[in-house]
Amino acid sequence: MIAPGTEGPDTTGARILIVDDTPGNLALLVDALQGAGHRPFVATSGEAALARLEQTMPALVLLDMRMPGMDGLETCARIQADARWRDIPVIFMTAVEEPEQKVAAFAAGAVDYVTKPFHSDEVLARIGAHLRLRALQRRLADELAWRADTERALEASLAQAVVVAAPDGRVQFCTQRATYLLKAFFAPSEAGRLPLALIERLGDGSGRSVFEGSQGLLHARFVRDAAPESPVLVMFEEKRREGDCAPLRALGLSEREAEVLFWMSRGKTNPEISIIVGAATATVKKHAENIYARLGVEGRGDAMLRALDVLGRAGA
Repeated sequence: MIAPGTEGPDTTGARILIVDDTPGNLALLVDALQGAGHRPFVATSGEAALARLEQTMPALVLLDMRMPGMDGLETCARIQADARWRDIPVIFMTAVEEPEQKVAAFAAGAVDYVTKPFHSDEVLARIGAHLRLRALQRRLADELAWRADTERALEASLAQAVVVAAPDGRVQFCTQRATYLLKAFFAPSEAGRLPLALIERLGDGSGRSVFEGSQGLLHARFVRDAAPESPVLVMFEEKRREGDCAPLRALGLSEREAEVLFWMSRGKTNPEISIIVGAATATVKKHAENIYARLGVEGRGDAMLRALDVLGRAGA
């Protein structure tokens, strides 16, 4: 349905392929289509129609059902079998009134049919309807693809841990980082819903809560509009416990380097650590390189083992 106040897609000037072996029918249809502003081109057999399709892509095909050689049903089936052409609307032209033939036409992939002798106004009306429908289908497909791409890009770009939820806890949007933290800090919940501990706090408005897990602390901030049914934005921030990384200072590291190594020991990637400590990923990478040099290790794995050993002896 077209929104009120907006115009439908412009279907004038469309290329229409007419496939018919009767010169009189071709002349009548060419005149009618040209008079309506379309651009007709013709083929006098099924084989010729397929050859024309190789050269020019029409917006719609008018196809005679009964022709010598390759008839309309076989021609339509060949069109449908080719990925390049299967979305082209095909309207059959037939003098046959038997229901079986009409069913066969639709089974072959036709979208409509017109009966001979032609009434030009009816043919043009059916062509216009299917051209508009096809244009709207394309517009909808493009919009759906755009929305899907936008949602994927949004989710990928939002490295922050963010959840949008309905007041009853139904999750409407969740970034990958937030999904990870929900699994790390809370017991499994009903699919598509926040954990109960978070649902109980959704009405806090601009409230904050802190949750403790085996890896540290999770700070949650709740933001919502005054309207009762408005969605709630939940922003998560992972923090370490006070003093957790202090034992790592004994390795000759600065406070920030110790903090970076602490999160490395918890299996965090550089981008994740950058979010947690509030620094650029490039800065975290530089800290990691300094850590490897100070510890005299080859890379991340050896540094993590050193950190786990120190933290284990310290009881962290």
